[in-house]
Order: sequence, then C-alpha cells, then structure tokens
Amino acid sequence: MGGSVVITGANGSLALGFVEAFLKSYPQYTLIAAVRNTSTKEDANTAKLASLIARYPKAKAHIESIDLGSLVSTRSFADNIAARIASKELPPIVAIICNAFTWSLESGQKFTVDDMEATFQVGHLSHYLLVLKLLGSMDVKSGRVVLLGSIVHFDLPNPISSLVAGFPEDFDKLVTPDADPSDLIHDRGFQRYANAKLANITFLYDLNKRLEKDPKLSNITVTAMDPGGLPDSRSQAGQKRAVRGFFALINVLMPALKYFTSQFRTTRDAGRDLATLSLDPSFKGKRGYYIGTREGTPSKVAMAEEVQKKLWDGCWKWANLTPEETVLQNSASNP
Repeated sequence: MGGSVVITGANGSLALGFVEAFLKSYPQYTLIAAVRNTSTKEDANTAKLASLIARYPKAKAHIESIDLGSLVSTRSFADNIAARIASKELPPIVAIICNAFTWSLESGQKFTVDDMEATFQVGHLSHYLLVLKLLGSMDVKSGRVVLLGSIVHFDLPNPISSLVAGFPEDFDKLVTPDADPSDLIHDRGFQRYANAKLANITFLYDLNKRLEKDPKLSNITVTAMDPGGLPDSRSQAGQKRAVRGFFALINVLMPALKYFTSQFRTTRDAGRDLATLSLDPSFKGKRGYYIGTREGTPSKVAMAEEVQKKLWDGCWKWANLTPEETVLQNSASNP
C-alpha cells in the first residue's frame, strides 16, 4: 500500500541515513524530500541527496523546496502538497517527519525573515504550522507524525554548556529573546537548541491528546525519536573546538563503540531507526517518546499540562494560525 512521506531537512546528515533506508526498504511509498535549496549546483548537500536518489531509478522521490525560516514559505509548501493530494497527483501522507533544525552557538543569535529567533522557528514553530496544516492530507487510518528529540531536552547538567533546557517564564522570549550576555553567547545558543527540542517533546504529548479526542483523526499518531549523539553529523562543525575534537575521536571509535553504547550513533544507523519508527508496520499505532526504536521516558516538563497549554497557545499566536487552516477540532484552545 502506498502513501506520501514528507521529511524536512532532507539533505541533512541524519536525513540522508533515513533516505537511504527508505529507498532500500520502503519502495511502495512516495518521498517528498523537503530542503531549503533544491539546487544541486548551489548546495553540495542537496547534490548528495540527489545522487543517493539517483541510485534507485525506480524510486518515487521528489526534492522540493521549503524554507522553515519563513512562515510564508512553510504555508506555501503545505498548501501545495495539500492541493496535489486533493487532486490525487500524490497519495495521502502516511508520515510527516519533522527533522530539520538549525542552531547558532558561538556565532550568536540569528533571526528569521519573520523576526523570530531562528533555532526555535526552524526547529519547532514552523513544524507546528506544517503539521497542523497537513493533518487534513494525511491517511486518517494510520498516519504518523514523527518529531526529532534529544537528550538535551532534559534539564540535566552537561559538559557542553552551563545552561540547560528550560522554558522562560515569559514564553514570548522563545521567539524574541533578550540579547545574550557576552560571556554566555555559546551557552545561550545551546539552551535555545535544547528548548526547541523540549518544545518538540511537549508538542508530541499535547498533539496526541488532541488527535485522540478528534473522531476523524484519532488514528493519527505522534512519536518523537532521540537519535543519540551523532559524531559524524556535519552539524558538529558548529560546536566549540574542544567539542569538535571529542566528537571526531568518538567518530573514529564508532565501529567498536556501537556495540557497547547507544548514547552515540552513526547517522546511517540513526536514519535507519527513524525510517523504522516512521514506516515499519511494527510501530503502527504507537505513540510517545523513543530513544532510537526503544521506548523512553520524556522530561516531566514536557508532560505538564500547563506547559503544554502555554506552548500551544504561544505557537498558535506566533504562527498567526486560524481555525480554518487545520482540520483539527478545537485547535485554537487547550482541550
């Protein structure tokens, strides 16, 4: 049985592992590989994606453009996909995989064309908008929404940053933060990334509750996957020099380490897990937080209903959503 699979950030390191597993194991589906720049001449990572797809000439795969740093672009992409599904050009969506992210560590704060903090908008807010707009285009019997989590969504001390995940008292600061103190530029950047991941996990539980209460959408499920530390990911280039050196060493040791720990993974192995969680029949109907393909326990913060309400209401406002943009019942208010 076929269906469409949408993945954002499809030319990223983890995503390439997913695409490889998808092309090998799930040829019955149509892949919508969404990237910011579709040009293989301008973007070397898109060129890698196109080359990978070309190895499977019978694959049903499309590389398409979305800029998650723009709410206009995100809306346009969602409307385009929805129209093509309505016209039967594309089959209904069986999985939306919210993979794309960005972070700014030592480079300091970055803002989008919408004048919102980039890490949060790209990593969470635009995915929130995308998912709500595409729910009406999903396979209502077995559709899956898959978010990307991380161990950093817990408010636990770590050796990389003095600051950890924790939503501000004023949730508007997630999109319009105060200027970083000069001695905390890196650590504030790390905390913004951690908060985007915390937002993903919070959204996971809130959206599942809403879907279960909607008679037409109750079979659509939401999961999130922590892929583990990915030492071979190109995103590690944004880390401090010492951290980059540490991950480079771990990467060299990965052929042996992967038999002893799941804390670090190769992007290929993590990508295969992501494909399994997103598409394998064994995960049909599953909800919740996973570490790879193993069920995990999320942060208590993400499970708190008052936090879920604040985040949902904030995202609804920041994305300037209207009830007409989603088929989800009672979407503008907390259930």
